[in-house]
Amino acid sequence: MSRLLRRLQGFKDYLRLLTSHKMGVVGVLIFVIFSIVAIFAPYLRTVDPLRWGLPANVLLPPSTKFWLGTDFMARDIWSQVLFGSRVSLLIGFLAAIFAVSIGTLVGLIAGYFGGRFEELLMRLVDFFMMLPWLPLMIVLAALFGRSMWNIILVIGITYWPSTARVIRAQVLSLKARPFVEASRSVGASDGLLIFGEIMPNVVPIIFAQAILLVTWAISAEAVLAFLGLGDPNTMSWGMMLNSAFASGLMTVTPWWVIPPIACIAILIIGFTFLGTAVSDIIKPGYREERGL
Repeated sequence: MSRLLRRLQGFKDYLRLLTSHKMGVVGVLIFVIFSIVAIFAPYLRTVDPLRWGLPANVLLPPSTKFWLGTDFMARDIWSQVLFGSRVSLLIGFLAAIFAVSIGTLVGLIAGYFGGRFEELLMRLVDFFMMLPWLPLMIVLAALFGRSMWNIILVIGITYWPSTARVIRAQVLSLKARPFVEASRSVGASDGLLIFGEIMPNVVPIIFAQAILLVTWAISAEAVLAFLGLGDPNTMSWGMMLNSAFASGLMTVTPWWVIPPIACIAILIIGFTFLGTAVSDIIKPGYREERGL
């Protein structure tokens, strides 16, 4: 119980440091705004973003009836932007969780056991990091098919190696610490040492990696969808850009193109700010530098 209380207190201290960081505050604010929009999208004057409208409403500019105008199928762009935030955030978070989970597991095992097992896993990591990420994602997405869950799988497979390297480096340092040796001396199993002693001490780094991977996943989904490899049954910001490009009207319909680009950019900036704040906070000596 005392260990749990210490961890809860550490989490509170972590949040306090995050809210005292200016970039962290901006990042959290952007994330909260987009999360609220995604959750309450059906109640924010929206309609089905995939439903075709009347021929008379094709390619209308912004107005009081259509706040962000309509596309070439007379679909409401305001609704597409709001519902698109759901898909982009969902893919971003799930892909990041998937990639971080694989990378953390590989990094923990490789760093703890070492030897030939570590060598084998690290060569696998090097192989994936050697491959260019965009061609790899395009090939995998084409092989797996156009599905939101396949996009999550593709992004996770592409981005896990960076986390594995970072976690392995930390485990190599932690496994020789006195608290790990003390647990080993009283007969703690390898599983308990890895997941009970070492892993809790790399959680801040895992969190920082996850935030970084969310930004990469959101941009990757937009790229894949723009290239025509997204899920045709969902509306994301990337699919909006794909539709605009396929119609050949990108240059004459700024109200169709600018909103998804602006949302992608703002959300990536927000998570970048948040990731920078988290990276600063976990640096040794940060509290002393700020007098906290």
